[in-house]
Order: sequence, then C-alpha cells, then structure tokens
Amino acid sequence: YDPAGIRSLMVQANPRVEGYLALRLDKRASRAAQDLLRGQVVVASYDDLGRLSDATGLQSAGVLDQLYADRAAESTFGVSWKGKRPRLRLWAPTAHDVDLVLWDADAKDDAPVSDGVVVDMDRTKDGSWTVAGDKDWKGRRYLYAVTVFVPQTGKVETNEVTDPYSTALTLNSTKSVIVDLDDAAYQPKLWREAAAPVLEQEVDQSIYELQVRDFSRDDPDVPAELRGSYLAFAEDGYGRRHLAELADAGLNTVHLLPTFDIASIEEDPAEQSDPDCDLESYAADSAQQQKCVTAAAGDDAFNWGYDPWHFFAPEGSYASTAQSADGGQRVAEFRTMVGGLHDTGLRVVLDEVFNHTAASGQADQSVLDRVVPGYYHRLDEVGEVETSTCCENIATEHALAQKLMVDSVVLWARDYKVDGFRFDLMGHHSKANMEAIRAALDELTMAKDGVDGSAVTLYGEGWNFGEVADNALFYQAIQGQLDGTAIGTFNDRLRDAVRGGGPFDEDPGTRGFGSTGKNAHDTDLVQLGLVGNLRDFSMTSAETGEEVTGRQVDYNGSPAGYAEQPWHVVNYVDAHDNETLFDSLTLKLPTDMAMSDRVRLNTVSMATVSLSQGVSFWHAGSDLLRSKSLDRNSYDSGDWFNLLDFTKQDNGFARGLPPAADNEAKWDYQRPLLGDAGLKPTPEDIEQASAMSQDLLRLRYSSPLFRLGEAEAINDKVSFPVSGSAQGQADVIVMHIDDTNGADADPDREGLLVVFNASGETARPSLPAQRGAQWQLSLVQAAGSDDVVKESTWDSMRGSLSVPAYTVAVFEQTEKSKPSTLPTPPIRCTNATVNQECPPRDVGGPTE
Repeated sequence: YDPAGIRSLMVQANPRVEGYLALRLDKRASRAAQDLLRGQVVVASYDDLGRLSDATGLQSAGVLDQLYADRAAESTFGVSWKGKRPRLRLWAPTAHDVDLVLWDADAKDDAPVSDGVVVDMDRTKDGSWTVAGDKDWKGRRYLYAVTVFVPQTGKVETNEVTDPYSTALTLNSTKSVIVDLDDAAYQPKLWREAAAPVLEQEVDQSIYELQVRDFSRDDPDVPAELRGSYLAFAEDGYGRRHLAELADAGLNTVHLLPTFDIASIEEDPAEQSDPDCDLESYAADSAQQQKCVTAAAGDDAFNWGYDPWHFFAPEGSYASTAQSADGGQRVAEFRTMVGGLHDTGLRVVLDEVFNHTAASGQADQSVLDRVVPGYYHRLDEVGEVETSTCCENIATEHALAQKLMVDSVVLWARDYKVDGFRFDLMGHHSKANMEAIRAALDELTMAKDGVDGSAVTLYGEGWNFGEVADNALFYQAIQGQLDGTAIGTFNDRLRDAVRGGGPFDEDPGTRGFGSTGKNAHDTDLVQLGLVGNLRDFSMTSAETGEEVTGRQVDYNGSPAGYAEQPWHVVNYVDAHDNETLFDSLTLKLPTDMAMSDRVRLNTVSMATVSLSQGVSFWHAGSDLLRSKSLDRNSYDSGDWFNLLDFTKQDNGFARGLPPAADNEAKWDYQRPLLGDAGLKPTPEDIEQASAMSQDLLRLRYSSPLFRLGEAEAINDKVSFPVSGSAQGQADVIVMHIDDTNGADADPDREGLLVVFNASGETARPSLPAQRGAQWQLSLVQAAGSDDVVKESTWDSMRGSLSVPAYTVAVFEQTEKSKPSTLPTPPIRCTNATVNQECPPRDVGGPTE
C-alpha cells in the first residue's frame, strides 16, 4: 500500500482511477510482470489474521502498454514482404504460445486445422510472435492458434483465430490469406492510372454519401452479375453517369459507407435470402412489406455495415462473385471501384468504425479479444465491456489499439489511394488518437509511397456521450475540441434548424427553417451554419435583435458556435442516419402543399449546406428526392426500403410502412402520408429536383466567396444585413459576402447577395446601404434549370430585392472587371489518361 496515492501522470492517463487505493509491487514481482500477465492475476486483501477480506481481477492494459508499447510502436504486424518472402507477425504479449496454421491456396474455406500445417512462431521483445515464410506461401490460407489465459472462462484456451491485420480473407472471413498488396496481379490499370481531383483547401469538399450496394443494385444498365458490387463503379450505368453529372457541376468527393470486412453480411450469394413475398402487390401504407423484409433481414445481402470484423481487408459481399471475394481478387475489385470513382472526377472517402467491434470475448466473430483477452476493449470498473456505442467499445486510448487504428488508415490511404476518412462516433476517440492518424498520414509522400498523405482529409461524428463523455477518460475528439487540427465534425445545429426539432423527437412534425417553421432561433442557427459555425462570428440575432457571437447562441444548452475554423464543420441536412430530407419534409409540411413547392423547399434546404462556408455534405439521393418510405433507421431494412433509383423514375416513397423495430411508434403519423398518392413525386419532379441541385453545386464553385476558408476572412466579409431588424422575418435569410472588405478573394466580383426565402410569399428585403449598387442574378441561375428564380430582381434605386416564394437566389456584383462567365468545371472522359480533359459527352443529362 502506498499512502502517497496514485501518481498524477497515471491519473492524467486514466482519470477514472483518481482517488483509488495505490498498491505497488516489490522489485522481484515487477521484474516478473511479463510472466505474471500470461496467467491469472488476482489482487487480494487480508485481515490481520490472514483471512481473505476482498479480491478482484486485474485490468492489465495499462501495464501491457508500459511493458511493450514503445517497442511495438515500430513493428509491422500482419503480413510484410522482403522480396518474395513473407513475414507474419502477431502481437500477443500474454500468450503462452502462438502457432501459425497454414493451408494450401486451394483449400476449402471450412478446412479443419487437422488438414493444415502447424508452424512454430517465435516470441519477440515487443510482445509479438513472428515467423518468416517461403516463396510458396503466397496465396495460402492461414490462422493463428493462440494459447492464452482467458479471464471470461478462467482457463487457458487455444483460440484458432484470423489475423487482426488481415489484408485478404476467404469467403465469410473463415481464414486469412497471405497476399502481397504490391502484386501487379491485384493492381488494375484503371486504378493505377486514374487520379483524384486535388483540393486547394479543406472547405472545397463537396461530399456525396453513398452505400456500395445501393449504388447499382437496381441499375438496369449495369450487368446483372455486377449489380451491388465494387465493379459497378467502373461500368457505364445510370449511377456512374449521374455521378459524372454531379462531378461536372462541381461535386468532388464520394463518401462510401463501411467497406472494411463486415460481420453482419452473408458473403456467399448462394446463401443470401430475399423477401419471400410479392412486395409490389401490397398497398402503399401496408405493414406487409416490412414484415417480409424483416423476416429475411438476417440473411439478405443488405446492411449498412457498422459491424467491424477485420479493419484492413475489403468486405467480401461487395465482390462480384463468391470466387472473387476470396483473397487478392476482392483487393483488385475494390481498387477498380476506387479507380472508377477517380476516373469520374471524384475523390474517395471511406467510413471507418474504430469505436467498436461486432463481438468480443470468445464469440466466433471476436478477433482482437481472442488474441489479447481484455486489452482491446474498454472495460468498466467491474471489468465488463462498455457498450455505449451499441456494440463492444474499443479502447483506442490503449497504445496498441491506437496503433491498429493508425495502421489501418495508413494502409487504405497508401495501398488503395483513398483520399479521406470519416470516423464513426469519433467522440469515443481522443484528440490524441486523431492527431496520431494525421501525423502518420502526413508522413506519406509521392516519392516514397505514391500518395500525398497531407492531402488526405479527415472528419467524423463529434458527439459527446457514453462513458467517455465530458472528457471523463481522455480529451475527446468532439465538436469544439479540435482546435489546431484540420479535422471536421458534423454540424447537428444546422441539420436540426433546417429540418425542425431533433432526430429523436416523439412528434416528427416539428418544423424548421426548410419546412416553413418561422422560428427565429432556427434562423440564427442556420445563419451560424452558413458561416461555418464559427464560435467568434458576430451577427445580429434574428431572435433577439441583439449582437451575439456564435458561442452565445444556444443549442440545447450548449454553445451553437463551436468551430475555430470553417473546416472544423461538415454541414449537412441529411445522412444515412434518420429520415431522409424528403421524408422529413413529408412529415412536417402541410399535406395539401403542391409537389412543385416541396421540390423547391428540398432545394432551399440543400442550399443551406451547398452555399455555406463549411464542408458541404449530401446524402446520396437527396438531389433526387430520395425517400426510404419514412424509415428513420434503415440500416437493416433491405434493398426494398433503401431503393436508390438513378433512372429517376421512383424516389422510394410509399413502399409500405417501414420496419416496426425503429418506426412502429410513428406508424400513426406515417400511415396516412404513405397512403396519400399526391405525396409521391413523378419522374418529372425528380428530374427537376436533380437539375436544381446541380445548379447549387455550380453556384458553390462559381465564386471562391462561398469557400473563403479562413475564419478571419469570414468575419471580415460575411454579414446578415436584415437579421434582427424591423423588416427581418424568420423564414427569410439575406447573406451578404462583401469582397471589398479585407484581401480580395474573388478577382471577378465585389460581392454576393444570397437570399434564402423559405416563406410562401415573395420576399422583398430592403438593403439601404446597397442603393445605387449594380447587382444581377448569378449567371448560373440566369442560365439554369429553375424558371422561377429567374423572376428574382434587384431594384438599384430603392436598394431592394424581390425573390419568389420557396426560392434561393444568388446575386453578384461584377464591377471589378469584365462580366463573369458561366463557370465550366473540367469534364473527364471515362477513357482518359490521368487528368486528361475531353469534349463534353452525353452523360444522360445536360453538360456544360
């Protein structure tokens, strides 16, 4: 017992132990620590008579870090290559023994250990076990046989487990495969030669969030055998042509939902099930569709995939066949997808889930915990795995858990040419974790690695909840705590203000700015979102008429403005989570509102994202009025409720009541809406929404004033001249971006005036300070797809604007130089060489 207590450095590393009893080992026991940790360790207390008064097990992660982390930090785990010879290394410091079990390259996926060859591995000083292989090991299957004490069972077990650092796997991840990622056989020409767009700054990103299977499973122009697969991204289907249209308008990034190896999807097409019903035959408001879909959900091919199994290997269910899901073939197909997106003029962001695994302990799909029991998962005070993320939480505050996270991200960037990463529930990681990832990426160079790691972008969900909340265990990577980094967080303030209410409201009918809510507080939140949610931005509050800074505006008891810089904010109004934007508007808008006005409010809502100073983020299909039949959580709702129709014939609305598990409490709201045929858009409505959305992209890239990139420039140039004034109204926002203040940002314009009119009447804001100035409707909109916005006018003598109902209008002042011309982003041919430009092509819609 040490009466001095626990040392301050230990408390800093693990705040939870503050005030705990401090015990210290003697020198002899300390020297034996490595051996002690390979068995059961118990801490016990006895009274003066030697009677046991209390006892407990030991959480050993901190000790393992002290003993091994420094050495292990420099080790390369998994399969590495020296010439044509592989070396395998597994970190298992508490293991009694580790053997490698090898099978031939053509062995069956379910081949037993008795059919394999057992190879001894050597223990090293960093706590890992390693073995050098022969040339003929290439392509062979393998597992590790790890003999280790398991606290959950109280016994020494021999766990036959896949490699946590597997880069290739057999079908359904039954075995790891020895693959060289530098092998030319797995490097398709398209991937080698196509290049991604280069961003000048973080806020230049316009992101389209997409799921691999959604992209092509219903695309009639993609061969049937390739639908839902990686290879579809290199096919000339409706989906790729639509992405090309968006890229031509200015979109530059596709964010893919999880593509690492996923535990919850059956990878063998022959074993996948489909709903055994005629789904088309049921009524639009029927509960039969969801009943049939739910019955098949456990074995179908659909899941969002937030169930990590192996972090370094591609998911096999997205391979084109069961055979191509095996080993290096799925590596090659994944790279074809990346090449296809790059060739379309789009960067690739991967959705990463390091906050939890699908399983822990001795479960079949548990990998990390069967190699080093009790180390990789975050344990509570009595040794139970924390599950605040819905699954078994990973303790990335532990050194080797952070290393796994860093090593995985570096591999995807270096060996797959991925351009960015989005981190699921990033607030369950520390700022130090994220800085370690950033530092490792920054070390990647074109000369050494073939990629510029400093150009890789990072953002994530900065939510603050669970056992880590309020920095309880470490300084979190959450909203407002990422100063000094270039890491973004999703802006729920703008989302809720535009949509109305919050995603978990019992009453889904609460309106926001984009659903004609007329709430001045929501207006303040939208205005703040338009300037990148800067904490120090000063504006006149629409709610109070007083001058406020971003940090003084309230959001559910927290400061609404939290960002130091605009790149710390990813602005969005819908994502894969919660109802789609169209469904949210359907739940909130009057049922008798014309569909043409619904389309316009969809555009107004998306404009708050597209014309903002932060990073712009759209959920795939928002531009197509995508619906999930009002489903608020479609993660396992099958193909039926997750329809994404790039032919623009069906937006997915009225396909039955959504699955009961997450929606039944709202069925009474949903049933009359789904049964109202007037609420389903026609193909013409979808086409109009698509065209207007693309105009928003053209507007964003028509002037650098929409992407100023620095807080100082935003503070100098952006204002809301009618906010809080006598003529201000909650459903109209006027934003002035004045390029005569501070350094020039746009050589062609003196400024922009943007009017967001979410009201049902023509807006006529007066700007006395602009009397005599010459403003004209942006040439993008003057030549664009929306005839209504072309009725917008500027009266120079009166200094007043006129903008029709449910309309976003952008006016520009071009007195600096000759009149501006309609911007024409470069168009890349699908058969072009790197960055080669070509004449406009027919991509199924208008080109520039």
